[in-house]
Amino acid sequence: MLLAGIVPARAQQEDRQLWEQLNVVMPVTKQVRVTLEQIARTSDRQGGIYTTEYGGLLGWQIAKGVELGVGYRRVGYYNANLAADEDRLRQQIVFSRGRLAARFRIDERFSTVGSGIGVRVRPLLRYNLPLGRPRLALFASHESFLLPNNTRWGQRAGYERMRNLLGIAVPLGKAVGADIGYLNQYRFGRSGARPQMDHALSVQLTVNLGALGVEVLND
Repeated sequence: MLLAGIVPARAQQEDRQLWEQLNVVMPVTKQVRVTLEQIARTSDRQGGIYTTEYGGLLGWQIAKGVELGVGYRRVGYYNANLAADEDRLRQQIVFSRGRLAARFRIDERFSTVGSGIGVRVRPLLRYNLPLGRPRLALFASHESFLLPNNTRWGQRAGYERMRNLLGIAVPLGKAVGADIGYLNQYRFGRSGARPQMDHALSVQLTVNLGALGVEVLND
């Protein structure tokens, strides 16, 4: 009887969501570019828009298909999402060769309600399958979230979540493209919390005002 009472309490909860992202890529030199980013995420369980992110990324192409990046984001939480707002610094390296692309990113998270830096490691791998037209492709990607440290404001070390995305990359013009797909996010049940699976329609629009040497990957 005790086990019967425990299992439902720890059962996975699910949510339907909509993820939207806009990237504007502007060249500075042939090797350097700036990407401005805007993100909004909507949730059924959390009563509407629950996260927004605004930021920028400076990328430096150090070799063909290899780019170093550093950036900042301001993250806000709304409606039933009771987490405190964050400032985030990011460093990353992106590799793009043929049908494969990979990104290794490190985030430093600064909460507005407590001291301490939450470090987050995010490796991502993406495969693109061309469909016969330039920039038209099916794609699949996987990203893991690894947290190496604890903070007083709530971050807990461990394997925190994973994201799997299946979609289609569609050219909408010479300088505009869209990634549209189904995103599955799984948050592991940790520290007594229930695991959660999110089913999201992901729409990412990229406006490229210069030569796009290294792929812009999903967040």
